[in-house]
Amino acid sequence: MFVRIVKLTFQEDKIEAFLANFEEIKQQIRNFEGNEFLELYQDKNDARIFFTYSYWRDEEALEKYRKSALFNEVWTYTKSLFADKPEAWSVNKLATLV
Repeated sequence: MFVRIVKLTFQEDKIEAFLANFEEIKQQIRNFEGNEFLELYQDKNDARIFFTYSYWRDEEALEKYRKSALFNEVWTYTKSLFADKPEAWSVNKLATLV
């Protein structure tokens, strides 16, 4: 399992459109084969900045998602709302404390 972190910066007037779309598609992403967890965060100091954290079974599962019709639909719409280039990291989770 590994974690995918994506930073998304939206045009201020497109935030509501993004949130509405995320609400519609989040369960489809979460239910995609190989996805084990999905969260959305919003920056406390800049409301235009969001982060998604998703856990994937393996890199093959993420690549399958990235090549899917669902991803193409989601990403085509989402990138039209951006104010800045997105950034993404694939990381290994080393520790969890609860």
